[in-house]
Amino acid sequence: MDSIPMETLEEVVLTATRTERQLSSLPLPVTLVSKKKIEQSGTIRLNEILNEQTGIITVADESGFEGVQIQGIASDYILILVDGVPLVGRSAGNFDLSRLTVGNIKQIEVVKGPSSSLYGTEALGGVINIITEKPETDDLSGNVSYRIGTFTQQDINLDIKQRLDKFRYALFANRFSSEGYDLNPDVEGQTVNPFENYTVNGRFYYDFNDALTLFASTRYYDQVQDASLFLDEVQFEGDSEEKEWNAHTRLDHKWDEKLTASYELYYTNYKANERLADPISEDILSDSDFEQTLFRPEIRGSYAFGSNSSSVGFDGGTLTAGFGFQFDQLDRTFFDETVRFDSQYVYAQYDFNPVEALNVIAGARFDNHSEYNNQFSPKLALRYKLTDAIAVKGSIGYGFKAPDFRQLYFDFTNSAVGYTVLGYNVALDKLQELEDQGQISTVVVSENDLNDPLQAESSIGYNLGLTYKKGKWNSEINLFRNDFKNLIDTRIIARKVNGQNVFSYVNFDEIFTTGFELNTVYSINNALNISTGYQLLFAYDKTKRDQIEKGEVFARDPETNQTVLIDQSDYFGLVNRSRHNANLKIFYDIPSAHTNINLRLLYRSKYALFDTNGNGLIDTYDTSFVDGFVTTNISASKTFYEDFSLQIGANNLLDYTDGNIPNLPGIQGYIKLNYKF
Repeated sequence: MDSIPMETLEEVVLTATRTERQLSSLPLPVTLVSKKKIEQSGTIRLNEILNEQTGIITVADESGFEGVQIQGIASDYILILVDGVPLVGRSAGNFDLSRLTVGNIKQIEVVKGPSSSLYGTEALGGVINIITEKPETDDLSGNVSYRIGTFTQQDINLDIKQRLDKFRYALFANRFSSEGYDLNPDVEGQTVNPFENYTVNGRFYYDFNDALTLFASTRYYDQVQDASLFLDEVQFEGDSEEKEWNAHTRLDHKWDEKLTASYELYYTNYKANERLADPISEDILSDSDFEQTLFRPEIRGSYAFGSNSSSVGFDGGTLTAGFGFQFDQLDRTFFDETVRFDSQYVYAQYDFNPVEALNVIAGARFDNHSEYNNQFSPKLALRYKLTDAIAVKGSIGYGFKAPDFRQLYFDFTNSAVGYTVLGYNVALDKLQELEDQGQISTVVVSENDLNDPLQAESSIGYNLGLTYKKGKWNSEINLFRNDFKNLIDTRIIARKVNGQNVFSYVNFDEIFTTGFELNTVYSINNALNISTGYQLLFAYDKTKRDQIEKGEVFARDPETNQTVLIDQSDYFGLVNRSRHNANLKIFYDIPSAHTNINLRLLYRSKYALFDTNGNGLIDTYDTSFVDGFVTTNISASKTFYEDFSLQIGANNLLDYTDGNIPNLPGIQGYIKLNYKF
């Protein structure tokens, strides 16, 4: 491991290499958000703090869940970890980041670009790892806080930590609730319905001796939310509930000065259900259940060759390797039965310095899966120190995402409209059942089209960066490109006698995202810190570009009502991708007054929600564009009597709203009282 002074521990990153590395020494694009920045910003949920980082956008899906988009890569392809282990519960591919409180987080690490060489499936576009705090002092310490804000949004935290000789413990509890809000008063029902949720987390550590340490953690999450839907002049009402529980145990063993090993067991279970019914007739509109379970044992180790002689590694480098098993099952409405996946994997990574100025990380992982072809995921990253202040870095890596349960086993028919969606693995049998029932008029695919296994989605990511760190300046620019193939989407496989379609899934999309990110931090003095960030993004479907090149795509001009031929300059790109996003953050500490003030400006340029003219892509003639906008967040904190602090703030201070952005309900003021002991 790196030799890192205590004063720079806040910059230690674990996720990018699975070993401790200083952020400034990494050859990979990584964003680190410290506990101090989280507290000063006044954010309380993970989606809020991530949305303020360069190149990261939170996007709400049709259910209101907020997922994260990194370098134009959707939430489906971003792996979410807590203390290095994955979370589950993606009902439609999107992981809802608002499930996670930031009240007990030490830091958040975001690795951008393919990371399957260490983490396997779902790390196709990047990894977000939430690191919790480890107790360090013998004195009982912690904090209690209460925050209330607009829409009666309340957040209550209790966090206590202590070290008792060889034993350490940390207990955390959070309650978060809101009365919801309505952005469209002319439409029945609220945009976000009232809810309340609870998070409880216990973490325990035992140091048997200097070489052997046990870590155990358990986390429980429970949310209940009112649910309603106005359909055909009938108000259907009910509720939805989410429950999540996980247990994580790890034994860390330092065999000698060169060899360390970790033995890990992890289990998690996520449940969600929703009931909607007519309160008068008691007719049920929907009754859906979702339960996913994941169990994963893993063994990994690191061996350091040679002697420790530099700040970025050992003379002979460090070899990190591991293997494990993963058992995943899902039971949900619209599945005939509980479905199960199992996989085995092995990975290795070599981190070394062939010369003093050059750091090289080479790694690969092999995954053997029960439902799709084996995957081999290599990665190579290099960093060369040109001067004491300037370094250049580059990386190339492969990422993949396995077909999920929904894409393989879904069996859903919309009773109101009549269309059907079938998972790939059950499509043949279910299609035959529909034919036997006389529901099919035409089958538009051959049996052979549904016989070959659905392929894993994959990408190759490239990054080239330059860093400058000297005195008061700390700047970094990264050029990136991600090429995807075998993306999975729906297609029509048959038509029903009622005129509706039967859909299934297929590999066919090839897209790419490319652009650059620029981040600059300037510390005017110890009290005043200014940072800026900017991302330029291009995200296109290669097939659509080819069709435009061949003159096959047309649109109707809404102003002239004339049909026009689309050219490349008219093609805007993928849905929900902004060409530009930027931020400006000013943090000002006033030590003499025990006060800090910060201002954060966030800009997102225009983007489109869906294709409105029926040509299958987003072009300048579509009418679903959301104009570019700026959100302004501000907060100020003051400490009283050393232990009490008062924070006042407002998100979206300029009161920007748009009915197409359900997670932006206008100005949100708040006041928070915190007692630290």
